[in-house]
This record gives sequence, structure tokens and C-alpha cells, in this order.
Amino acid sequence: MDVNREEVLGEYFVIKAEEDGVNVIGLTRGAETRFFHTEKLDRGEVMIAQFTEHTSAIKVHGRATIQTKHGTMISG
Repeated sequence: MDVNREEVLGEYFVIKAEEDGVNVIGLTRGAETRFFHTEKLDRGEVMIAQFTEHTSAIKVHGRATIQTKHGTMISG
């Protein structure tokens, strides 16, 4: 495993729901991108997640605060 890949796979991010019903959707890695996991968060709930060999992207639907090593964003 090369250094860049280890950095991406080891990266954690935090999602805090700012309203009820925030959907967090994991997208697969590989030749064909597909939805493979969904979580529903209610206001105040926090999810700590990590990119893996199977997860290449995360989609957040609803108002949430997202924290990464790159900074903080607010969705919705």
C-alpha cells in the first residue's frame, strides 16, 4: 500500500445532524460507483466515519455540520 492510499484510507470525518432526518450515504469504490450504505441521523446525533477500501465517497442529504482535516462545512 503506498503512502497516499494509506492517508486517504485512514482519514476520519465527523457528521453532526443539525435537523432530524439527515441521510448519510456511502458510495462504493471501484469501476462502478454505487450506493452501499445509508444511515439516518436525527438532530444532535453525531457519526464518526472513515474512508475505506470499499468507501470512496459520502453523500450528506440534509442540514449537518461536517468536520474533516480540511475544515468544517455545513450542508443543506
